[in-house]
This record gives sequence, structure tokens and C-alpha cells, in this order.
Amino acid sequence: MEELLAHARRAVLATISPDGTPRLVPIAYAFANGVVYTALDEKPKQVADPHDLARVRDIVARPQVSVLIDRWDEDWTKLAWLRVVGRASILESGEPEHALAVTLLRQRYPQYAGHQLEDRPIIRIAVERTASWSASAEVPA
Repeated sequence: MEELLAHARRAVLATISPDGTPRLVPIAYAFANGVVYTALDEKPKQVADPHDLARVRDIVARPQVSVLIDRWDEDWTKLAWLRVVGRASILESGEPEHALAVTLLRQRYPQYAGHQLEDRPIIRIAVERTASWSASAEVPA
């Protein structure tokens, strides 16, 4: 699990919409101490306030989420995936863990150097369980 989490560059977050269907969105993330963090960053959004994003509304109403991290390669012997299931919450600026999340995300993604992550909410996912698959003998989880 640690290897795939450490080296994959993106993942897909699945939340549950009000009608019960999955809502999927690609994310950049950081992982530490059994927690996945993903920023509600400054990339263009359809709403001005990140709290109005559908994924945030979903998490507030139904905090159970899943994250899929995968390793793709044209050589199918290198394929692998890891599914993380957990409980999500929203970290607000000023909360002690928020600063840690910002640091971890900036270390992992230099693109965040110009983003004001300190002022924006961050999604926190406490990992409850994982499932994985690998085409090779070395299972990533």
C-alpha cells in the first residue's frame, strides 16, 4: 500500500451524491499516518466558494468515501490498484492538522507553491480499510 500511495501522482475520489449515485473526481493527494489529504485548491471551479462544491456537500451529508489509486502501464504485468475506503471530513484553515496537510501537499506537488492552500479547506480521509490488486507477484498493499 505504501509504495503505490507514495509514487502514484493522482487518484480518483468517489463520494455519494444525494440520489445515491457515485460522484467521481480526480485528485492530487498526500498520505501520512493513515490519512489521505486532498486540497480544494485554486484551479478553476464552477463555484466561487469551495464549500459549495458537490464533493464537499456530499462529504458533509455522507462522509463515507472511497479513493482509487492506480498504476497504469502498457506492460500489463506492471498494473496495480489500491482502493482506500474511509471517512472524510473537511479541515478548515486554522485547525492544527490543516497546516500539516498543506505542508504535505506542497512537498508532493511543487505546483501548489503558488496556491493559497492556507486559506482553503482540505479534505481529510481517515483510512478505514484498503483492498488492492497487482498483476505482478508483488501486491502493492
